[in-house]
Amino acid sequence: MARIAGVNIPTQKRVVIALQYIHGIGKQYAKEICEKVSIAPERRVGELTDAEVLQIRETIDRDYTVEGDLRRDTATNIKRLMDLGCYRGLRHRRGLPVRGQRTHTNARTRKGPAKPIAGKKQAKK
Repeated sequence: MARIAGVNIPTQKRVVIALQYIHGIGKQYAKEICEKVSIAPERRVGELTDAEVLQIRETIDRDYTVEGDLRRDTATNIKRLMDLGCYRGLRHRRGLPVRGQRTHTNARTRKGPAKPIAGKKQAKK
């Protein structure tokens, strides 16, 4: 099992797919990395030599922000918005959707499970 950027890469998968297990590397970046290191994207991770894995590791370390650094950058950006007190920061602080989605219905992922309100339901007459 190859270990790149602190993540165990599955050996039985193709290189392009396996690289996407790293936070911050998607389909496009995975293809780009394979081209830079000149590895055929359909090859399996288990077939790679140690030198090729080392090349991939060095390329990612040099050219891309991934895993812990990326998570830290994202958290810093959100914290900055919250400290500024701008609209997006307030939405983050309150745990509400940030990008203009409706909240009257839906938005359960951000708001959490529905909380019942006492006396809301009308009794039948």
